[in-house]
Amino acid sequence: MREYILEELTDAEITSLVRRTPDDFNDVLSATREIIDDVSANGDQALLAYSRKFDDVQLDNIRVSEQEIQQAEDSVSSEVRRSLREAAANIEKFHKLQLPTAVETETVPGVFCRLEWRPIGRVGLYIPAGTAPLASTVLMLAIPARIANCLEIVLSTPPLKSGTAAPEILCAAAMCQVKNIFKVGGAQAIAAMGLGTETIPKVDKLFGPGNRYVAAAKALLSQPPYNIAVDMVAGPSELLVIADETANSRWIAADLLSQAEHGADSQVILVTTSSTVAEKVQQELARQVRLLERSSISNQALENSYIVLTSSLERALEFANLYAPEHLMLAVSDAERLACKVMNAGSVFIGSASSVVFGDYASGTNHTLPTSGTAAASGTLTVQSFMKPVAFQRITQQGLASVAPIAAKLARAEGLEAHARAAALRETLREPLREEA
Repeated sequence: MREYILEELTDAEITSLVRRTPDDFNDVLSATREIIDDVSANGDQALLAYSRKFDDVQLDNIRVSEQEIQQAEDSVSSEVRRSLREAAANIEKFHKLQLPTAVETETVPGVFCRLEWRPIGRVGLYIPAGTAPLASTVLMLAIPARIANCLEIVLSTPPLKSGTAAPEILCAAAMCQVKNIFKVGGAQAIAAMGLGTETIPKVDKLFGPGNRYVAAAKALLSQPPYNIAVDMVAGPSELLVIADETANSRWIAADLLSQAEHGADSQVILVTTSSTVAEKVQQELARQVRLLERSSISNQALENSYIVLTSSLERALEFANLYAPEHLMLAVSDAERLACKVMNAGSVFIGSASSVVFGDYASGTNHTLPTSGTAAASGTLTVQSFMKPVAFQRITQQGLASVAPIAAKLARAEGLEAHARAAALRETLREPLREEA
């Protein structure tokens, strides 16, 4: 990994260092639009054709049957099933606490305002299964959707060459009581859930990670004329570790590699006050990466990554807040004190024992997180991501005396006479609140 000394960098160099390489969809946008248009025009037939073309599988039915789900549950080892159940319990326990409550106030006498939360009606979950079947992502998306009480959960995942879906994904979906499961992958799955087909219902909001085609499809469907809500358009995985001289270099290297193996475009960063730790981490990375099956991917990611040496943890945190990482690990002696000053991060791991991997799978927090610096203004997926706030107001005759003149004057100041008249008619009280028969 490249190394820098923070105090020797100019502001422009620091800005350049934290800036992500833009994820340019231009080279796949045209092909993705064609897929969306094809699915829109031809529905299920287009999906079956793409399964033959991209997945090399001939499907008769894109819906996963109850028999397939049962066979999947039987084929998954008892150890994996138990781990999925235990992880699900932790995720559910934490996410149940996130259910929002209604608030109400009387802003002035006779004017009552309240905010209530409603579940999104139908949500679509996309679960990748290319080089790795992401059963954990099923838990991270389906559990908060169920807690939010969404009326319908639709799940789509790529088919295997055997004609079914990844058993681990089906097993996790069954645990989460998801019944509408479809064997469709890639941009065509996003298009199918976003637009609807003969078999797959149209959803109100799309969730889930994927490759560049999936990301491009989500980006396109979030715009006119479709205007489908999406959770986020995720970029490459990120981890920034802040470490002092007490940090365990072996653990840090393992955590950096855990995120580097997501993809060649992943970025992992170590910011440390200790040159000794930096040197040991470099050595551990070189040793541990050779043990990985995905070492070629991890090595490419490391070439895209770097180490920053700095004089103080305060400077390290300033850099981290500027970078706004997806994952932030605080491998320092007084980690809680430093955590209080974190402003921009998707998920924070406090202390060396708190491996990022635990958040990926089993601690209870969600692993669907903002990337590419968007953690500066957005955050982790929550139960509220599957809900929407609805505002209510009730104005009594007493309240009219307060709000009607304010509204009328402000409307006229904006040149909106119809607004002003609607307020003024009520202000004068020349007409009763309820028409007489």
